[in-house]
Amino acid sequence: MKFFCIFASLNSFFMKALIIGATGATGKDLVTQLLADDTYSEVHCFVRKPMNLTHPKLHTHVVDFETPEAWSDLLRGEVAFSCLGTTLAAAGSKEAQRRVDYDYQYHFAQQCKANGVSTFVLLSAAMANAQSKFFYNRIKGQLEEAVRALGFQRLLIFNPSILIRKDSDRGGENFSLKVIQLLNKIGLFKQFRPMPTAVLAERMRQKVATTTEGIHTFVLDKIF
Repeated sequence: MKFFCIFASLNSFFMKALIIGATGATGKDLVTQLLADDTYSEVHCFVRKPMNLTHPKLHTHVVDFETPEAWSDLLRGEVAFSCLGTTLAAAGSKEAQRRVDYDYQYHFAQQCKANGVSTFVLLSAAMANAQSKFFYNRIKGQLEEAVRALGFQRLLIFNPSILIRKDSDRGGENFSLKVIQLLNKIGLFKQFRPMPTAVLAERMRQKVATTTEGIHTFVLDKIF
């Protein structure tokens, strides 16, 4: 483990980051922070549509997530971040949501591992459980198990609760956010207190710089 930390430190100014989900709320904050971080020399985003952002370190790749083999050779670097996700309402069906929340992310992780990426950061969700009766929690848990089995040298899994997103148009999530915040004020459900996406992105970036090799899971309190 000591060797891994020393190696990462010596190569810190040559780190190349790979990201999917870069246009989502957390992904946007993460990209902004990585571009401002001298630890990273390149930030590669794999997206379905062009990004409204330019920067000397930013490399945007417009790809088709249905054909990952067509762009798999581009997945070479030191750190990969998987921030992809959708809602059932946005996806339109459970099958479509599973494609985004499981298939696309697993294929990304699988190819990163095959190409020698040593550190993988997975943004999951609170109460992710492969045996859950709830569809969303179940596919998140199944993805965690599948990515764990790939055997990354270092795997960081984040399980935040409800996220505070800038200009969010997710009606159900916004309603839940208000309810949780109200309950938090009277001391209830503190374990599910909301987290700003900028804070989550910052913690993801920080943990890459400080954790040793192995599998690390960060639940709400550990993220805060």
